[in-house]
This record gives sequence, structure tokens and C-alpha cells, in this order.
Amino acid sequence: MQVSAANCAPMPDELRDVTDDAALGGRLRLVQPRRGHRFGHDAILLAAATPARDGDHAVELGAGVGAAGLALAARVAGVRVTLVEIDPGLAALASGNAARNLLAGRVDAVALDVAAAPAAFASAGLTPESCDIVLMNPPFNDPDRHKASPDPARNASHRLPRDALAQWVATAARLLRPGGMLTVIFRADGTTLLLEVLDRDFGGIALMPIHPKPGASAIRILAGAVKASRAPLAIRPGLVLATEEGHPTAECEAVLRHGAALPLAA
Repeated sequence: MQVSAANCAPMPDELRDVTDDAALGGRLRLVQPRRGHRFGHDAILLAAATPARDGDHAVELGAGVGAAGLALAARVAGVRVTLVEIDPGLAALASGNAARNLLAGRVDAVALDVAAAPAAFASAGLTPESCDIVLMNPPFNDPDRHKASPDPARNASHRLPRDALAQWVATAARLLRPGGMLTVIFRADGTTLLLEVLDRDFGGIALMPIHPKPGASAIRILAGAVKASRAPLAIRPGLVLATEEGHPTAECEAVLRHGAALPLAA
């Protein structure tokens, strides 16, 4: 497939109808399509759980308009981020979002399929074992259990085709150096599937459940995994998003509005 620099990609007509939205309490301003998949809490939680350091090269797979990768870059000074997005129009928006948030010097975007051949990734500067961090929010709705969205873009962003998760994790494993970290957000009831897929190339897995309110079952799971590690599984204390009255918890506010990190990695 062709790899294009996102800022050179033409903007499809359906992506010209956009909104300008705030993240991290206004610290990020993100242009995104009015229809289809739109960023939400998942992207910010994913960024908060990613333990990048100054000097690391992080890659976000399936970046959309760049919310998670840009939130990571805003939190960690000196981290370099490559946003990988299959849709050239969304990749162009991600590139523009990096520029408008004064992060273009450390964040770039490429239009590239997660399932593309290694040579296509190498053409974009993403050679095997060249990255320290991979973060991803893959499609996770089971097509046998969730009704398809009538919006094609939203449907493609949310539905998980058979074997797709294994492809995403395999791409992450190829890009990461030994000891590199993969961070994933996934549906909580898919934890068994996620652990099965991670088992081939990763260890040192840490899980953090995300609960909508006290006493409620988790709706999301954050997972961190280390390439080629033999460390055992760890389950971290969960994050509760809202009180019984529906107000954001202090911990949730710290992450979603103020950019605090989540202690997922050991």
C-alpha cells in the first residue's frame, strides 16, 4: 500500500464537516469529524496509562485524529510520537492537530494500515524493534454480539473482525524493542481474549479495570505488557470514573482534566 505524509493527504469531502473540541480541560484542542468515530475518555485514559519517558519514541496504532498520542506528548516532555492511522483524511487531521497544539516538532502522522507489510512501515521510518512504546485503542466490539452502526466510519472504528486483535498485537511486537512497552485499552469482557493474544510475545502484564461508578462491573480494561518479559501478571487497583451521584471522582478529574498519569506499569 502507499504510505503518505499526512499533511499532504487530500481531505475527503465527508471529513470537511468537523468540530473543534477540547481535551484535558482545554490543554488540547482537537479538530475531528462531526460524524463517525469521535475521541472520548478512552483515548485520554490510554495516554495516562502509557509510561513513556523523555527521549522515548512512542507509536500510536489506529490513532484517529491523534487524541491519545497528543495527550501523551502533552504530558511527557521530550517523548517523540508517531501517529499511525489507516484513513488518510483522519491522519491529515491528526497532523493538523499536532501543529495547532505546538507539538509538530515531536509528533508526526502517517497514513498506514496496521496490517501493512513491514516494508510499508519501514518506508514510514518504523523499522522492526525501533520503538520504545506502542499504545493502541483497537476496535473491540464483537460483531456477533453488537449491532453494526449505520455509519460506515464509526462501524469500522468499533467492530473487531476475526483475528484482527492478533494482527494489531503482532504489529506492536514487531515495532517494539525487547523490553519495550505496549499499552492497550479494551472492553472489560474481552480480557480473556486480550490476554491470550498478548501471551505469545509479551509478559509482565499489568491490568487496571475501569469502573463507571462504585460497585459497578468494569466496562474497560487497561493493559500494559512488556515485550519478551517473563514477569507474572499483576492486577492494579481499579479506577472509578464517577460517584454514585454521577459526579467525576477526584482520581478521574486528575486524569481527564489535569493530565495526571495512571500507575499501570510497575
